[in-house]
Amino acid sequence: MAASPAPGAQIAALGHYLPTTVLTSESVAERLTVDTEWIVARTGIRERRLAAHDETVADMATDAARHALANLAADDRHSDRAGDIDTVIVATSSAESTMPAVAARVAGRLGLPRPAVFDLNNACAGFCHALAVADALIQSGTSGGALVIGADKASAWLDWADRDTAVLFADGAGAAVILPHHRPSIGPVLWGSVAERADHIVIDPESRVLRQDGRAVYRWATGLGGIAREICDGVGVKPADLAAFIPHQANLRIINALARQLGLDGVRVATDVVDTGNTMAATIPIALSRMINRREIDAGGNVLLFGFGAGLAYAGQIVHFDPAPTPPAQRAGDIVAAGTAVAAGGGRIG
Repeated sequence: MAASPAPGAQIAALGHYLPTTVLTSESVAERLTVDTEWIVARTGIRERRLAAHDETVADMATDAARHALANLAADDRHSDRAGDIDTVIVATSSAESTMPAVAARVAGRLGLPRPAVFDLNNACAGFCHALAVADALIQSGTSGGALVIGADKASAWLDWADRDTAVLFADGAGAAVILPHHRPSIGPVLWGSVAERADHIVIDPESRVLRQDGRAVYRWATGLGGIAREICDGVGVKPADLAAFIPHQANLRIINALARQLGLDGVRVATDVVDTGNTMAATIPIALSRMINRREIDAGGNVLLFGFGAGLAYAGQIVHFDPAPTPPAQRAGDIVAAGTAVAAGGGRIG
């Protein structure tokens, strides 16, 4: 049964999952026979997380979703709202198989009754696309509540001898519970692509590995500041007044370039890439969840989310947090301090 149309939608709870195995840049450097500081200077990444061999995209997505649902239950404002969730959307481009949808596996494990389930494949911009779809479904009355997840296991598709990719990519998942709200708290999406250059980042159909033209992608991504500013202009928010900027965690040089173009001196900018690597569709929800976990977003704050990646696709929106979500408990598998794995059974490589 369709829900009633809602004036708006909000992010009511967040969660994330990071595998417990840490791969340091020192270890990657040894594999590639390069200097560690070459990797750090090029990417800003000092360590990243790798899923276990038998750990799937659905496994990570489910763990992130359970974390978000636990935080929803712990929030007095929304503690009885889990039953409103009737839609599950998973943004991923690294699922082990194309059928069934990862969203179906997640919903089944969570025991959700008769949910709409589908995956959205738009690589590193996927979470922002999925968030916009959930927002529209709720405002139209098609959905009474949605679980939106970004999850990727990039490590399964890497050529560990390829310097353009082996230094960057990692595994993880982030989730958001989206519920109707009395006013729009998720701003209109600005999305698009330079589709004629889609072959700059691909999973090769023959080799089954991820390939990219690193220089071309870098030049394109570092020129996206104007689009990010356009997102702010569309809702009348000055970049300097943002509570936070959470771009796709592609690499630190790209993040810093975009922050400079937006003039974000004094604005909190997510730099999770340093200790999580590039987790593709998961980077933005992981960074947002961790920022909430650290109580770094003030009540009434506007946060700019901006994803970009293969396709060459981009998407972004302003998300308003008023009041701030209840800070969640520390997530097993997360990082307490850079380089410290806290979950039992984890390990460090390098």
